[in-house]
Amino acid sequence: MPDTGTQFTDRSVVITGGASGMGAATAREFTARGATVVIVDVNTDGANRVADECASIGIRPTVLSGDISDSAFCTQAADAVVEQHDSIDVLVNAAGTIHRADSLGTNDDDWRRVMGVNIDGMFYLCRAALRHMTAAGSGAIVNFGSIWGGVGSAGSTAYCVSKGAVHQLTRALALDHVEQGIRVNAVAPGEVNTPMLSSQRQHAPTPADLQELADATIPMKRLADPTEIAKVVVFLASDDASYMTGEIVHVDAGYTAR
Repeated sequence: MPDTGTQFTDRSVVITGGASGMGAATAREFTARGATVVIVDVNTDGANRVADECASIGIRPTVLSGDISDSAFCTQAADAVVEQHDSIDVLVNAAGTIHRADSLGTNDDDWRRVMGVNIDGMFYLCRAALRHMTAAGSGAIVNFGSIWGGVGSAGSTAYCVSKGAVHQLTRALALDHVEQGIRVNAVAPGEVNTPMLSSQRQHAPTPADLQELADATIPMKRLADPTEIAKVVVFLASDDASYMTGEIVHVDAGYTAR
């Protein structure tokens, strides 16, 4: 059962990528705290499964199905949320994709797909939500960056570049809108036990493979559970973080401390 400490009763929370992984964990955490959650995801079946899970602990989230790399869809989605729920109080941009290859193994379509989801879609939905948040004079945005947005990694060129852009988008938006009562921060997870961690690998990693990865690279010697990241997202969106904006908060078990 998710923690129910900080409450979001009567607040509207939009979460992209809520059909699985850290986005799904975030949807459950906000639902448990009384929020009215809207899941935006191209995976309609997965989003509805998460919404059904959430219904057992709070209000069943609404599901909006669509591709955030489409600017028009993002505008329509934001407008639909405000029409139905009166406001967008929190936007969580958790949607993301990865292409595991160096530059020579990344064709134009691979590059555009990663950029389209990880940074274009994030910008489009931030812009669409900010139109409503600025009118209301309040709001919180939490973007999903990554440790690879700051330190880089071999073998995932497009992903690393996209997450570096996420960090800079977060800082720029924070400065653009701080005087309008809007806070923009990012969470930068390390290695998390999600479907993305196993995706696009030649062989699906076994639990022993994942533990070997953790032992070799993570000071705490374990992968994060998605809920551990979701709790930090909830904090950044809450009034408890009222003096924080433009921050990239690493949740990586000490990885970048080295």
